[in-house]
Amino acid sequence: MTPRVKIIVFCLLSLALIGLDSITKELARTHLRDQEPISYLYDSFRLEYAENTGAFLSLGSDMPDTLKFWLLSILPLAFLGGLCFYALRKAGELNTGSLIALSLIFAGGLGNIKDRILYDMHVTDFMIFGIMSLKTGIVNFADIYVTFGAIALLVFYREKKVLPEVPEQSS
Repeated sequence: MTPRVKIIVFCLLSLALIGLDSITKELARTHLRDQEPISYLYDSFRLEYAENTGAFLSLGSDMPDTLKFWLLSILPLAFLGGLCFYALRKAGELNTGSLIALSLIFAGGLGNIKDRILYDMHVTDFMIFGIMSLKTGIVNFADIYVTFGAIALLVFYREKKVLPEVPEQSS
């Protein structure tokens, strides 16, 4: 795949994922807010509306608003800007799987930051997965993107396929 095609894939996939995250959050706000949780497959999947004012598992939700804004919106936005720049700049050198993993992280992070900015630091969450008493926290699609993207990057890094290859220099 040429670098130009990889850049197009990164951009289109990111836009599609951000769009899907936005649509599902809007559906949750419309159909799940003020409703009882809906359980499927013996409660191994549950739809339940929640608004998270912190980070993962509501960490930091009690921080002062100004600090929360900087730590949960501006700092991650700067990180995502760097990640996007890196992905686009190194697209030709990265394998397709790594580029897709970076797109997942970028789209997921941007999806949640968009919520924080548009909805007064409230991120819409609505899914819980689990078996019996072993359950995830309440999540959204953006959270799932970031999780799977990070796992994929770890797998590719372990296989030495994330970073561009640097030719060995002889001494």
